[in-house]
Amino acid sequence: SARGQWERAPPAPAYGISAIARGKELRLTLSALDPAAGPPAQDLVFRFGMSGSFRLCPAAELPRHAHLRFLTRESPPRALCFVDPRRFGSWRLGDAWQPERGPCVVSEYQAFRENVLKNLEDRAFDKPICEVLLNQKYFNGIGNYLRAEILYRLKIPPFEKARTVLEALKEQEQERRKKDPSLTLSKKVKLRQENPDLLELCHSVPMEVIMAEKQLLDPEHPDNYAAFKNWLRCYLVPGMSSLRDRSGRTIWFQGEPGPMAPKGEFPLPFLFPPWESPALTPTQVTPRAPKQRRGAAVKPPKLEEKEVKEEKEVKEEQAGRPRKGRARGRRTVSAAPASPEVPQSVRRSRRTSARRGTGEPGSA
Repeated sequence: SARGQWERAPPAPAYGISAIARGKELRLTLSALDPAAGPPAQDLVFRFGMSGSFRLCPAAELPRHAHLRFLTRESPPRALCFVDPRRFGSWRLGDAWQPERGPCVVSEYQAFRENVLKNLEDRAFDKPICEVLLNQKYFNGIGNYLRAEILYRLKIPPFEKARTVLEALKEQEQERRKKDPSLTLSKKVKLRQENPDLLELCHSVPMEVIMAEKQLLDPEHPDNYAAFKNWLRCYLVPGMSSLRDRSGRTIWFQGEPGPMAPKGEFPLPFLFPPWESPALTPTQVTPRAPKQRRGAAVKPPKLEEKEVKEEKEVKEEQAGRPRKGRARGRRTVSAAPASPEVPQSVRRSRRTSARRGTGEPGSA
């Protein structure tokens, strides 16, 4: 396998592409248009990282960071591109999914649910629920914005212990079966839709995005991004709080963070995304400070007060008055012979120069 390049030629000069997804992985199958005459099909399994995506565009207008391209036979041709600005994504030849990833939360819901509930003794569930939701061994397909939306809808503190949350689901499921053993499948589905639990939302919330993907997931159109932003209830929503979990990912939530929140960390209120700074009214606009000369030292306020005090002392000397607070405990010194009068500004500049370490008093 290779990252950023494909080491084999396509299966035929003309081939078709089909795709199937499982959690956070996508498998492309390249098959010759004439299966009888062409070589066997080839598979590529993609992982998208944080910024990977596929985009179909004119071949003459390729987007930046298009690391892999499949060209169509039409005229003018188009290109199906794997675009990954951060280069966190990757692909490899072969049809095998990653073995450490569990059942998909969307396409393998029953297997996903059973895989979680039967493995609650795993040490992985000793962590906060917000961190466990990113564990692809059990929650294959859940990412950062999905975990925030799921926990927000159920009002579950993100730093509640995962086993505590999920064991309650297991008990509720057992009680439901005992009370209503005769419920039909349609009634069970209706009850779950009205009162979904955490695992059910891990299936239904991603399905909302998939069903509306043409509106929500196309970053090229501002209107589509606005639709996605309106769909979000918690992630990057003003008024919500945020904390970093132990893996360094930011979790968005409302209310208390939970008993396993990082020690010494405090939730930060979220006002607006940095790329959506609110426009200032004329009364809110503050005048710009004058540009400082490059390399010039910035004077702290205390230094300015000291200069004011020294200027006052210079004036007192000129008036022949002793400085306040300096007479007590001082040795008597004989007067020095008279010297030519030095302007006040020169004396002050010499004293400042010496204090800043640029030279002895009087140096140029």
